[in-house]
Formats: sequence, C-alpha cells, structure tokens
Amino acid sequence: MSESVNQPILLVEGLGKNVANHASRKHVLADDELAILHNIDLCIQYGDSVAIVGPSGSGKSTLLGLMAGLDVPTRGTVYLDGKNILQLSEDERAALRGEKIGFVFQSFQLLPSFTALENVVLPLELQENSGTYADAQQQARQLLARVGLSEREHHYPSQLSGGEQQRVAIARAFVSKPSLLFADEPTGNLDTHTGQQVIDFMFELNREQGTTLVLVTHDHVLANRCARVLELQNGRFCSASEVGQR
Repeated sequence: MSESVNQPILLVEGLGKNVANHASRKHVLADDELAILHNIDLCIQYGDSVAIVGPSGSGKSTLLGLMAGLDVPTRGTVYLDGKNILQLSEDERAALRGEKIGFVFQSFQLLPSFTALENVVLPLELQENSGTYADAQQQARQLLARVGLSEREHHYPSQLSGGEQQRVAIARAFVSKPSLLFADEPTGNLDTHTGQQVIDFMFELNREQGTTLVLVTHDHVLANRCARVLELQNGRFCSASEVGQR
C-alpha cells in the first residue's frame, strides 16, 4: 500500500449521477433525466470502516460502482490513493482496481466452472509480479483455511452452500491484500447465523490486513460493526454516526 500520512485512500467530491428516465418517478430533471446521486462528498482514510445504509433505490449500489471506477459519474471526481480515476482509461482503471480493490457481492459472483481454490487464485493470476502459480495456490489455500473451507477447496460453487460460497468470495477478495474492500450487501442472501459468521470473517481479515472497508448494507448488525455509518436517501447523505463498535 502506498499509504500517505495525510492522503485519504478514497476522496469523492461533488459526485452526481443522472440516467435517462424511462418511467414516471420522482426527482426527474428538466431534460428528462433521473438524478440518482446529488453532489456526494466523502473522505475515507486508510484503515477506516464505513457502512452506507438507506432504503432500496436510494443510490447506494450506484455510489459504490462509481467509487470503484466501474461506472462513470455525470459530474464530480473520485480520487483513489491520490489518483483521479476519471482521468484514467478503462484499462488503467481496471489495472488500478486489480492492484488496490477487492469486491464482495450479494450474489457471490464466483465462476461456476472454477473450483473454490481456482476462484480464490484468480485475482493473483491477474496481477503482474504475483509469483508462480504454486505460490498463488499456497496463498489461496491459506485464505480458504482461514475461512474454514480447507476441505472444500476442490468443490465447485454449485456444490457449496450460500454461506460457503460467500466465504470463498471473501477469501478471493482478500487474497491479493487490497488496500480497499467494497462489499455490496454481503449478507443479503444469507440467513442470520451464516451472515454473522461471514461478518466475523470479514472483520477478522480486515484487522489482520489493515484493509479499508466500505460496505453497502441493509444489515444493521453489519453496519454497526463499522466505525462510521452514513445514511443515503434520495441520492443524498442525510445523516452520519460514529459507531466504533468493532
């Protein structure tokens, strides 16, 4: 990580996102566009943990995609580790994501034709100077053991439960030791007990690696594990709280 004493890992300034309006909804602009996000400002320091909460349709997942460089805003800027990602080409943004960012999604997004081990190895294969395949396998096995799946490493996603698939996804997200982890409803498809286990694994790995966490969630248990909780409504932050219950 190229951590600087004063430089945040993520800085968002005046971020807005409009999309073409295909239905009669609120917040329609004069030119028949729908405003999803309005002038979002956000500063996240290294090692921080931030939960973004709010009702469905408030813009949470859209904001996450913009901060990760997966989508382009209508206005505003996003700085990741001091770099304006909007000034980068798509290939450059993809390379920066591969180097700096890990992802955990509600739908797991494991490759169905890859075993658990192969899914976890994949981010290391995509990195330059990541060592040999044997080295990558060793790192992947260590992470799978850490999330309790050593005996499932040769199973395919279809042979795993939802909780096991999400633990594979968490191991995959952390294997490259990202500076920043984005998680979009990581417990949304899990029962309460399994969701709690997944939360515990995520924060244990966060403490071990010092990864900055940015989570979109409806899960108040998960949100309250973060140091900051930001509430998004109608595309604007309306409140924030310092929780610090980690």
